[in-house]
Amino acid sequence: MEISQKKIIGLLFLFIILYLSLYTWNARSGVLDRLAAYTGLEFVGWVIKPGKLLHNHAADFWSTYIDLVAVHKENKALKQQVKELKLQIMAKSERAASASRLESMLGFAPPSGWQSSGARVVAHDFGPIGALNSLIVDKGKLQGVAVDMPVIHPDGVVGRTFRNGLNFSSVLILSDPNSRIPVISSETRVPGIISGQGYQKPLTLQYVHLNSQLEKGEMLVTSGLAGIYPKGLPVARVSSILRSEVSLFLIVEAEPMVDFRKLEEIMVLNKDERLKIRDLGFEG
Repeated sequence: MEISQKKIIGLLFLFIILYLSLYTWNARSGVLDRLAAYTGLEFVGWVIKPGKLLHNHAADFWSTYIDLVAVHKENKALKQQVKELKLQIMAKSERAASASRLESMLGFAPPSGWQSSGARVVAHDFGPIGALNSLIVDKGKLQGVAVDMPVIHPDGVVGRTFRNGLNFSSVLILSDPNSRIPVISSETRVPGIISGQGYQKPLTLQYVHLNSQLEKGEMLVTSGLAGIYPKGLPVARVSSILRSEVSLFLIVEAEPMVDFRKLEEIMVLNKDERLKIRDLGFEG
């Protein structure tokens, strides 16, 4: 049984070899084509037709393969082009957003008697592992930045400078517990001291008497009493008011007007030299 199968396979293989040889020979010489004109067409047709079909299928397959390769290359090129266009769109969007922020800062008029200069935020230092809630900006002593200068944003107060190098300075932001700013409510004119409670915690408004008429949602602005900040800059908005049973003061919390995590540019305020001289009493 095993020998007969080998014989059958061998004969089949031999038949295929002979058929392909016959078809190739006819393709070159055309003898069978001429023979078909004088002898039985059926015999010649059955010999030639399968080969023609095989040839046509092989040609179609090769053509399709070539087309698929071309399509693959085109798709690859288009994908690369789409990536490049996305990068261009992202870059243009970033430039547009930066231009919008800078336009907002340029449109901000500093308080009377104060000058402003822009600076870029180069690092953030706040969070669970931050010793201080602070920013590092690209302006220092060489650019006229000194310690305890107000740092603001068109949305409101950011904090104050507390260390300065030659070209960089650190900014202590409102959320740090070491930050203290005298403020007053915009409507009921209730004074207090706003202080930070740490990263991602609300600000607290201290020393607000129990009988004060402070209302939730009121804007808190700088009072100008500490001498660091000019009067009237927005600082925070009252978010909650609770009465204490053991203290003479209300428990007041507020949300800052500025989202410190998204800051990319800030403004440093500097008191006008003429105003400094007048404050020191040297001007008649």
